[in-house]
Amino acid sequence: MFTFRVQRAIALSGLRRPCNGLLARLSSSDSSKGNGNGEGNGETKVVQQDLEWNFYNKTRLDEEDIDGAPVIDEPSMPNYYDDLQFKQQGSRPYHLRKVLNVKSKKGKSLMSSPLYNKGTAFNREERDRLGLRGLLPSAVMTFEDQIDRILFRLEECGDDKDDGDADDDDADDEKRGVAAMKKYLIMRDLHDRNETLFHRVLVDNIEKVAPIVYTPTVGKVCKQFGNDYTRARGMYFSTKDHGHMASMCHNWPEEDVRVIVVTDGSRILGLGDLGANGMGIPIGKLALYCAAGGVAPHRTLPVMLDMGTNNEELLNDRFYLGQKHRRVKGEGYFNFLDEFMFAVHDRWPKAMVQFEDFSSDKAMQILQRYRRGHLCFNDDIQGTGAVAVAGVLGALKLQGKSPKDLMDQSFVVAGAGSAGLGVANALVEAMVHMGKDVNEARSQFYVVEVNGVLNKNSTLTKAQEVFAREDETAGMSVNDVVNAVKPSVLLGLTACKGLFTHDILESMAKNHDRPIIFPLSNPNSKCECTAEEVYRITQGRGIFASGSPFDSIQLDGDLLTPSQCNNMFVFPGLGFGAVLGRCKRITDKMIYKASIAISECTNSDEMAAGMVFPEVTRIREVSLAVACAVIRQAHEEGVLTDRTLLSLLASDKTGSEPSAILDPYAGKTFEAFVKSKMYDPIYVPLVNVVHGRGR
Repeated sequence: MFTFRVQRAIALSGLRRPCNGLLARLSSSDSSKGNGNGEGNGETKVVQQDLEWNFYNKTRLDEEDIDGAPVIDEPSMPNYYDDLQFKQQGSRPYHLRKVLNVKSKKGKSLMSSPLYNKGTAFNREERDRLGLRGLLPSAVMTFEDQIDRILFRLEECGDDKDDGDADDDDADDEKRGVAAMKKYLIMRDLHDRNETLFHRVLVDNIEKVAPIVYTPTVGKVCKQFGNDYTRARGMYFSTKDHGHMASMCHNWPEEDVRVIVVTDGSRILGLGDLGANGMGIPIGKLALYCAAGGVAPHRTLPVMLDMGTNNEELLNDRFYLGQKHRRVKGEGYFNFLDEFMFAVHDRWPKAMVQFEDFSSDKAMQILQRYRRGHLCFNDDIQGTGAVAVAGVLGALKLQGKSPKDLMDQSFVVAGAGSAGLGVANALVEAMVHMGKDVNEARSQFYVVEVNGVLNKNSTLTKAQEVFAREDETAGMSVNDVVNAVKPSVLLGLTACKGLFTHDILESMAKNHDRPIIFPLSNPNSKCECTAEEVYRITQGRGIFASGSPFDSIQLDGDLLTPSQCNNMFVFPGLGFGAVLGRCKRITDKMIYKASIAISECTNSDEMAAGMVFPEVTRIREVSLAVACAVIRQAHEEGVLTDRTLLSLLASDKTGSEPSAILDPYAGKTFEAFVKSKMYDPIYVPLVNVVHGRGR
């Protein structure tokens, strides 16, 4: 390929408008038309034009003179394949993005790396320099074309019929979600070959795609994980790896892991012990960390702690991929965890560990064991609690009340496991932060387990004991306690479908003008009641939010939109803020501030539709607000260590200019800096130069 460069400086008063979106032709005859923006200013400008093309293009150089300069019939310049889509989103044009050096990767090895692979969007120049010519179809697709192609394939799968009224038996459960599973497999395959495209599709279509890659579809994904397994993702630590975990961590190629989501598969959603099949949960969570929270995918790591399973079906399943023995218990279990936490902290000292779907008998112990000395949190306990607090605050806002009115509410919490107690504790802590005595706050909660309201005379865990009662309500069923104490808030975390019966909902509607009813169990097949049941029984007055999404309901001419009280509003922003700030630990006050930030994000249009949470389409905006709130609180409590953020926050308080340490960020506000650190899934130019050894 032969190229040459022509440079010319021409005195003229304007630019001719671009022809077919390509580089403008310079012409003095257009001087009266303005400067290219429709504005004629009559000023003389000097324009330097650099042109580069090859001789195979049909170009000509006319000898005509226009103001003494030759007219050049310019060649077609490359229309960079994603400039149009991202121009309005504030992204840099493709040719102005930083080049990424993939070093020794080229050809087939490059296409096999999902972090760098662009598939058919590799342009011709990249195909040449990266050894890809001939390995791909000749057409070069735009990023937009690739996105549309994936969306078209998802659309082709159709939708599952509404099975909300079907009986919850095994036969019906197998029939549900066929279309959703087809869509999941499409997205999983995309994730395995092109992470940039995967996350772009998820970011731009999160309302439709999040339920595919996470709840409610992920429950079915985990049940079929062994049968559908095709490619390794993440790391597995088993009982056979005792004594080798620290060295095993070096098998993971990425040096800068910041977010680790780990599970032992002992309590997957409301589905129970799924053992190693629970790996679908960390994978799904981290997809949301990247798309919603702005954590770059190469900085994430899904982990399965395979310590056996007590699920008889899995123990007898020839295709089960985990350890086929009973679960490790007692001291051996915690020794295993201690080794894991040491290993990951030694390998990746800046990483945060998120505990996910551990059984209720261990979840709180694990959190208390590590939260002081490690950057970690439990999403089932703290995340669910934080989003529930945000939801109740949003509901009070919808009622025209202030956040401090939270202290006057009474609660029935159905479910005394880690999630139910996590929600109750989070609400109590919120009241305490507002000025209420902790024991008085606990007295406003009626926590119900399978044997009724927690009874002080029963055998309970330490976490349950603080909510146990010895009055006449002790041992009451959900129905009886709702009738007896007339709670203003009813929360469900039991994974028991239909627990909130017609009578219970009718009682809530009778006792309160705008009752707050949150069935939070996942997936929808385990939800305590449906949105339609709440809206119809309360005649549209009920304030509803659920863990998994429900469709909007048309009632008496009004369109009622159920809110999704999902942890995805909390953990992506919380985790992103914690790792960006290099926080020493995650405190209760940081989580409380995350709840406040979420409740303040709901706008007037969303409130008019009866929503207590923002639209899911605004999730990145919410995550940014959460991250900023978390970082500010970390600074207040002295657990923030990132020097740049410390300096920015100091300058925010004093009004002074950022210090010299901020050189590249001088002039940026705190919020702008945090936003600039959020991962944006776009393609960048690639090279494979290994310095000192050539290409």
